[in-house]
Amino acid sequence: MKDSFNTQRLYIRPITTDDAPFILELMNSPKWIQFIGDRNIKSVEDAEAYIKEKALPQITTHGYGNFVVIRKSDNIKLGTCGVYHREGIEIPDIGFAFLPSNEGKGYAFEATSELIELLKDNYGLAKLSAYTLEENLASRKLIERLGLKLKGTGVLPTSDEELLYYYREL
Repeated sequence: MKDSFNTQRLYIRPITTDDAPFILELMNSPKWIQFIGDRNIKSVEDAEAYIKEKALPQITTHGYGNFVVIRKSDNIKLGTCGVYHREGIEIPDIGFAFLPSNEGKGYAFEATSELIELLKDNYGLAKLSAYTLEENLASRKLIERLGLKLKGTGVLPTSDEELLYYYREL
C-alpha cells in the first residue's frame, strides 16, 4: 500500500524521510521509551537514517509498512501505525505509537482498523499478530479492540524481552 488512505478524521500516508523531525519527537516521547524502547534516535539525522534503514525497505518489499497519521482538521501529525514483517517471525504484526497529547481520542483505533481492512482486501493479509508489554494497558486494550486474542508470550528479533503475544485471523 504505497498509497495513502483516509478515514473520517484522518489522513494516513506512508512514512518518508521528510517525517524525520516528527519521528525524532515521537521516538523520544516518554511512553515510546517506556513501552517500545530507546532506539538511540537523538537527532533528525538519526531519525532519517532509521526511516531509510527500517521503514522504507518494508514498504519497498511488501508494499506497506509504517504510516504517519495526520489529523485532517489541522494537518497535525498525531502518530504512526503500521503492519510489519520481522525477520524470523512468520506472521506480520501491527504496531502504533502516538504523541501523548493525541492519546485516548480514538485516533489509533480509527487508523489501525482501516489499515487492517485495506491490507486484507488489497494484499490478501490473512493473519495478524501483535506484541506488547504486559504493563502497557492502553496498547493491550487497543489490540483487543482490533479483535486480536491473547495467545501467550513471545519475543521479537530485536530484543529478548518477553512480550504478550496476540493473534487474529482476518
